[in-house]
Amino acid sequence: MAMFGFSPEDYDETIEVWPDNWPAFLVMESMGTQWRVGAGGAIGLDYGVLPSVMRLTGIPAKERSTIFQDIRVMEAEALAVMAEARETSP
Repeated sequence: MAMFGFSPEDYDETIEVWPDNWPAFLVMESMGTQWRVGAGGAIGLDYGVLPSVMRLTGIPAKERSTIFQDIRVMEAEALAVMAEARETSP
């Protein structure tokens, strides 16, 4: 946050991540610039870079299948939130 000039006061709430979800969170955060975008906005993550991101974030090979499923859940929720924001924006 500080790297981009933000402080904790810039956020309305704190979100806790359970330890079991931390590896998937790190991968999802690292994928933040890897959204595929169409005319109506984001359509999904670029899965082509996902294996490299998992390696770079230190996900062991045996856990990657589980992490991929977790990423898909977070991706679906992020897409739903983005779609809702588009519907409610003027």
